[in-house]
Amino acid sequence: MRDLTEFLNSMDWWGLVGLLVSAVAALFCITFHELSHGFVAYRLGDPTAKNAGRLTLNPIRHIDPVGLLMMLVAKVGWAKPVPVDMRYFKHPKRDMAITALAGPLSNFLLAFLALAVSSLIYHFTRLGNTALVVLCFLSNLAVLSTGLGIFNLIPISPLDGSKVLFAFLPDKAYLTILRYERYVMILVIVLTMAGTFQGPLSRLILMALQGLCSLVGYPLGAVFATQDISSLIRLFS
Repeated sequence: MRDLTEFLNSMDWWGLVGLLVSAVAALFCITFHELSHGFVAYRLGDPTAKNAGRLTLNPIRHIDPVGLLMMLVAKVGWAKPVPVDMRYFKHPKRDMAITALAGPLSNFLLAFLALAVSSLIYHFTRLGNTALVVLCFLSNLAVLSTGLGIFNLIPISPLDGSKVLFAFLPDKAYLTILRYERYVMILVIVLTMAGTFQGPLSRLILMALQGLCSLVGYPLGAVFATQDISSLIRLFS
């Protein structure tokens, strides 16, 4: 019994809270991203995502385990792609590009809202433990959502940016690329795990966060300072 008590006392409980907060924030980013794809496709005439049960806020329907892990470790990742059938679109390539853009744009909107609420808490609320946990969640949400949005704008198939770029290609070239995009995705996963995109993406994420923080009047330094809940609790306790 004493051994169990000593083990529990030695646990970094705030560290576990921080990990849980980061995981929940990642699930929010993924769910919002994929739901936006499916909703826009549905509004453009494609019921495929709806019929597959992907127009839902249930994160389990959207999780790709590897992509979620990469979001937690490398701050960039992906979800299980929402099924889209271009044959339902009146203007296939254009509507596919709009559907693809919906995901990243939704992430930038989510990051903006997270930073806006953070700014209100930062300026008008007493920073007790509860407020610090909320700020930690919102900071992780802003960083992960911005990273997910920017990563998916890379014009490499099957990332969202490729659907926008390929909309300007001839139909034959477009269909050829779509046919082989699953193999390109394997390459993207390998490159991401190897950290190939880390440097350029980090700079782009920083620039995007700087712009969003300027809009809502929130210090950029506060975003990164409030990502680690353990350090925050020790600092303010």
